[in-house]
Amino acid sequence: MIIKQCSGFELDKTLKNTFEDFFNQSEVMYIQDGEEKTLQVLYLRYFDEQFTTFTPFTEDPVFTIDSTEVYFRDLVALVCLLKNPGYRHRKRVYLNEQKQFEEHFKGLQFDRLKEIFTHLHHKNSYEVKSTLEYIKQP
Repeated sequence: MIIKQCSGFELDKTLKNTFEDFFNQSEVMYIQDGEEKTLQVLYLRYFDEQFTTFTPFTEDPVFTIDSTEVYFRDLVALVCLLKNPGYRHRKRVYLNEQKQFEEHFKGLQFDRLKEIFTHLHHKNSYEVKSTLEYIKQP
């Protein structure tokens, strides 16, 4: 699997009677078996306010590569894809329970995320040989 791009953004309210402004969307574009795919993860914005309790990150942006800031919302879809390879068969994931959301970050090798984003910044892609490389092994 080749990671091509990771991004995230806050949704804006488009209609008065919607709740879009309570959500963030994170996306990861990747190539799997020669086919370009995108995974979108829609989640409660509240989780962004809590990430310091279940990750080692202490502030947002979580890291900076050269002058490019990487925010927590930029890495959520990537983390979900790495932690749950079954998401490769989905286009969209909706997460509205905090425990379910936090589960995606348990056992993750967080230092490897900066490596991925550094490669994306400098080389525009990053090859993931095995998702197990990003999970702490017992």
